[in-house]
Amino acid sequence: MKQLVLVSLLAGWGVAVAGAESTNHLALEELKQLRLPEVRLDSVRQVTPERKGAAAHVEVKGTIGEHIRFELLLPDQWNGKFAMGGGGGFVGTIQNSERDSVNKGYATVGTDTGHQFEPGYLATWALDNLEAKVNFGYLAIHRTAEVAKGLIGAYYRAEPARSYFLGCSRGGGQAMMEAQRFPQDFDGIVAGAPAFHWTGIAATMVTIAQALYPNPDQLEHTVLTKEALQKLQAGILEQCDAQDGLKDGVIQDPASAHFDLSKVEGLTEEQCKALEVILQGSRNEKGPIYPGFAPMAECVPDQWIAWITGPVPAFAKDHAPDLTFAFGTQIFKYLIFNQPDWDYSKYKFANFEQDSRLAASFLNATNPDLGGLRARKGKLLIWHGWADTALPAQGSIDYYQQVLAHDPKAADYCRLFLVPGCLHCGGGPGAAEVDWLSVIVDWVEKNKAPEKLVATKHENGKVAMTRPLFPYPGHAVFKGSGDPNSADSFELKQ
Repeated sequence: MKQLVLVSLLAGWGVAVAGAESTNHLALEELKQLRLPEVRLDSVRQVTPERKGAAAHVEVKGTIGEHIRFELLLPDQWNGKFAMGGGGGFVGTIQNSERDSVNKGYATVGTDTGHQFEPGYLATWALDNLEAKVNFGYLAIHRTAEVAKGLIGAYYRAEPARSYFLGCSRGGGQAMMEAQRFPQDFDGIVAGAPAFHWTGIAATMVTIAQALYPNPDQLEHTVLTKEALQKLQAGILEQCDAQDGLKDGVIQDPASAHFDLSKVEGLTEEQCKALEVILQGSRNEKGPIYPGFAPMAECVPDQWIAWITGPVPAFAKDHAPDLTFAFGTQIFKYLIFNQPDWDYSKYKFANFEQDSRLAASFLNATNPDLGGLRARKGKLLIWHGWADTALPAQGSIDYYQQVLAHDPKAADYCRLFLVPGCLHCGGGPGAAEVDWLSVIVDWVEKNKAPEKLVATKHENGKVAMTRPLFPYPGHAVFKGSGDPNSADSFELKQ
């Protein structure tokens, strides 16, 4: 979809730039008759709120090309802005992490990224289908954003004054791709726990699979039992928790903590070797390929079992003991080699860069040059939980350091926040709740750069803890006195 085509179509509707809340829009029947090139509107209906706080809106479901499905929500009381949300895993269903933003007055859209398939940890849809791979890799989000803007402009007779994209995990990778390939699409972008280096992530995942499940015919048992993980958790907290000045079950800066795996009591030599692989990540003769998981972040045993170690009986039907195993082998089978019978246990990483070059060209969002975003005065906010069990936080740190190396002034338009005690996209022992949409809106619209954020943790409907978050490389430390559950008791340390 070319932007010029949309602009010319919208000119016929007398489109102007939105500046305030709008109720001036097309009638439902007029919207149903709207036509855009290569776009089919499958359904258009008015949605009446069924709960308090929900906004009346029009729901538009459609298809771009032949395969990219989307759902666009157009609030009756529009604030003049557009917020698109990302998806998770291999997507495969229409997903929109910002769907609830319609209740704040935003027009919002989500997509299945060009294929319909469940569950979201399987990639058999990609076999012999380069179009599906490219749509998933980067094109579907861009095309959906352009179509959504076209429909928004026609419906309200005004283009969005500001446009935002927010996503976590796969959605975070989609955010990174937009910032790098299509910086004109959005004014502000939030990339949470981003899956942006797919081939590197897959390399670390398969390296872990080889260590924990060396025999592909025996996936029912691993040396890293739940008891072993509980011992690891106790050992990490015993060694590292107090190093930040407060023994509270949350390690504020795992990067500066000191941890010795050999001093964890009760682990066998075989278990220690397996853990070393998880902590080290993937590498070959040329050096590191992609990092492993933070050795000083809190180990939450149930999360480690689901994501990293297994076995999880629910995944047995798909010949996968855990999600790391599933994603890693599926990426190699269907996105890198296009070979369903590929055997992870026999793979050597000597030719990894060559093997993964084609897949990297449409999957990876690793370009540290954000000049396009800078030129259009856009903003990118990256955040990652230190205790993430799906994607190593170090990967996001490495990327951000490359951005700063490319442009020492990059913090003017791109910042990274690391969230202590936060699992994958939220949860965990730390305070991980942040209104990221408000943060990026303030940065874009008020030029209020995020110098300090306050994250919250709720328990039983009440605030249990607040903690400050500072832009990397800064982090919070306890002042030595005051309420340990209050953000006011912490200060910045660079």
